[in-house]
This record gives sequence, structure tokens and C-alpha cells, in this order.
Amino acid sequence: MQHPVEPPQSHSAPAVKRLRALTYLLDNSIPIPGTRLRFGIDPILGLLPGAGDVLSNVLAVYIVFEATRLGIPRESLLRMVGNLLLDTAVGSVPALGDMFDFGFKANLRNYKLIESHLNLPPAEKLPPARKVDKGFIILLLVGFLILTIAIAALSVTVVYWLVRAIRG
Repeated sequence: MQHPVEPPQSHSAPAVKRLRALTYLLDNSIPIPGTRLRFGIDPILGLLPGAGDVLSNVLAVYIVFEATRLGIPRESLLRMVGNLLLDTAVGSVPALGDMFDFGFKANLRNYKLIESHLNLPPAEKLPPARKVDKGFIILLLVGFLILTIAIAALSVTVVYWLVRAIRG
């Protein structure tokens, strides 16, 4: 069975294969019987208050970090981080966030950005002088992970308060 997300054959580097497999696992690995719809473990991880979102976002950040190593342009990397921020912000809303995760698929969107860059003929790729500053992206991703941890801590705190309120 072929994965729904396939990179071009000319880019079969190990990093691209890892990213394809991780994207598939996170966003498309589980079919919904009787439909053409698929989802991955990302929304399932999101059901675990705090820890699930952190783990999911660590894996998503890995995809962006690898994109940096593949030489993806800064504009695309910023779009990728924007996808993660939107996914995290909406995903932190109970129930609505879990439904959003089923449809938005930030990792798949990010993989497609990587793939679209790798499909460009070499003459159309950005020259080395315009490539992204890795320090900038690392700082951006660290900030994103700190935000993720803060949102996770808030989620756990809210669940704790709700449980205390119910128990009396």
C-alpha cells in the first residue's frame, strides 16, 4: 500500500523518508472505515492533557528542524511555524481543538511545503546567501516549545481545578 504522502523519487534522501513517515504517522496513518477520511496519532495524543500536546509538538518541531537542514527557504519555514502556532492555539481549546486536529493536519501542510521546495528545479531555489539563519529558526522553535509547555501546564491546571470542583 502506498502512503498518501509521497515525495518525488529524485529526493529519496533518508531525511525526507523520515519526514514522510513521521508525517504519515502523525496525520494520515489511521483510516476511518467506510470513508476516504484518514487521521493520525496527532489528535489522539492531543486527548492527553498536557503531555500529549507537548509530545505532538516536539515531533512537529522536528519536522521544521529537518526542513531547516534541507535548506527550505525562510519564508516557507515561517509558514511552517505559523501552521504549528495555529494548530497549537486552536488545539488547546477542549473538544474544538481535537476536532480541528482531525481536519487541519499541520504536519501534512508542512511536509507539502518541504516537498514543494524540493520539487523546484535547482535554478529556481534560493541562492545560499538567502538561506535561513539556523540560529533564528532554532530560537523560534525553542520559543514555540516553551509556549507549548505553558499551554500544556495551563491545560493540566484547568483539568485539576475541574476535578477539584466536581469532588467538592
